[in-house]
Amino acid sequence: MSRPTINQWFKRQGKKISRVKSVGLRGCPQKRGVCLKVFVSSPKKPNSARRKVVKIRLSNKVRLTAYIPGQVHRLQEHSQVLVRGGRIPDLPGVKYRLVRNKLDLEGLSGRKTSRSKYGTKKNVI
Repeated sequence: MSRPTINQWFKRQGKKISRVKSVGLRGCPQKRGVCLKVFVSSPKKPNSARRKVVKIRLSNKVRLTAYIPGQVHRLQEHSQVLVRGGRIPDLPGVKYRLVRNKLDLEGLSGRKTSRSKYGTKKNVI
């Protein structure tokens, strides 16, 4: 009797093996990091913009690039930031985002929609 291939063996196990996409976080939901370089990058072919990107050294010494969501920011070198997973489809190699309104990255003021993603409180009149 022949031995099963690796794929056949995994099919028999019954459980799906999921691949971790945010490898730099080492299984954590978020990690703290220090900004090494803040710059702008242009997206892939059909899109055109100036996306704000930052190079980060995490607390576990891993270096990666992360996207700064929102329109404005005041980040500079040595700023403390909180990084979460989530890739940017039109920026190659950027698989992480920064969390707004945590540590040195302040939330967006005047934001009306999707406020939880940008760290904005409800404007109660």
